[in-house]
Amino acid sequence: MTTRGPAGEIGRGTDPTIPLPYWDLPVPGGRSGATGGVSAGRGRASPGYSPAARDRRQHRGRRLAGRAAIAAVMLVLLAAVAFGGLMIVTPSAGNARELAQAQDVAHHVAYPGPAVPARFAAALTATEDRRFYSEPGIDLFAVGRVAISYVTGHGIQGGATLYQQLAKLLYTNGRSSPSDEAEQIALAVKLYLTYPAQQILQMYAAVVYFGNDYYGLAAASCGYFAVPPAELSWPQAAMLAGLVQGPSVDDPITHPANARAREVHVVGRLVATGKLTQAEASAALAVPLPRLIAGAGQGCSAAG
Repeated sequence: MTTRGPAGEIGRGTDPTIPLPYWDLPVPGGRSGATGGVSAGRGRASPGYSPAARDRRQHRGRRLAGRAAIAAVMLVLLAAVAFGGLMIVTPSAGNARELAQAQDVAHHVAYPGPAVPARFAAALTATEDRRFYSEPGIDLFAVGRVAISYVTGHGIQGGATLYQQLAKLLYTNGRSSPSDEAEQIALAVKLYLTYPAQQILQMYAAVVYFGNDYYGLAAASCGYFAVPPAELSWPQAAMLAGLVQGPSVDDPITHPANARAREVHVVGRLVATGKLTQAEASAALAVPLPRLIAGAGQGCSAAG
């Protein structure tokens, strides 16, 4: 015998209720509701829910993660192989001092020149290579950033350590093509393995160009300020350190506004790296540019 429920549906036996959609049926430990869907902790299953589908999605996610990990490992291995090849094909860095001396002779500069004073070393590393004393010749973070920038079409954008800059000056004639950059990376590591940090700084300071036809730190210090490097003040050291990236456009004689902007930037980096307090930085920047370069062109003999 059959009976009809309140809405006329035919049910079994004497059950007069309206058959519910399967997704609204109560489940053990849960509670039925007026709407479908899965509620966390309520034990309801939503339309289309399937434990098998969930397992397939999880499996697919794990498979994709595994493939990504394998791809990353392969990229690291390829990079290691490529770097190993560069280390083999690039020249030894054992002749760096001879190359630096040859450049100084060509520019009529005495080699090796005076020791690099602490103020200039601090200003240079703060603005050009803040990890100079701890990196293995290259800054791995900067190399990765530059590689991504190049691959994405933004070109090669900075990131060169002082080791790489020295390699550029001594071995690749100042060029910056992708192949030259790759060679400079390998040579930077070789320079790191061959010379202590102080010798790297001294070679760099001996050959880098400071504008106004001044090659090397001694020529620039005497030429712009009429003082030897050991007597550089903080603002003078900051100005010279700021010149190495744009020696022609930041020359304090012909482009004083640019030179002042670079000095401010370097002093800011000295504060950021803890070499100067804010009060010391303010005192350094309080010295006007005309006073800094009052002895320009007189040479160190005039300072005695």
